[in-house]
Amino acid sequence: MSENIVILMLGVSTFLGALGLIALLWGVKTGQFDDQSKFIDAARYDNEEDLKDAVMMEEKKKAHLKKKAEEKKKKYMPAD
Repeated sequence: MSENIVILMLGVSTFLGALGLIALLWGVKTGQFDDQSKFIDAARYDNEEDLKDAVMMEEKKKAHLKKKAEEKKKKYMPAD
């Protein structure tokens, strides 16, 4: 093989490796791999009815936290 072809192959492979590393770091930084409860939920809610109940409970929890935050916001009085 020619020396120029080997240098070109090394350059292209280094570029592609760096591109892959950048993509991996971006994915980690933006939370693409943060699905910690996936396997636990799969075992816990193995039928459709249990899954619907879990989603409903999660929505209720979010609504309660939102309502609590709004109440806290209304009670806040700035110092005079």
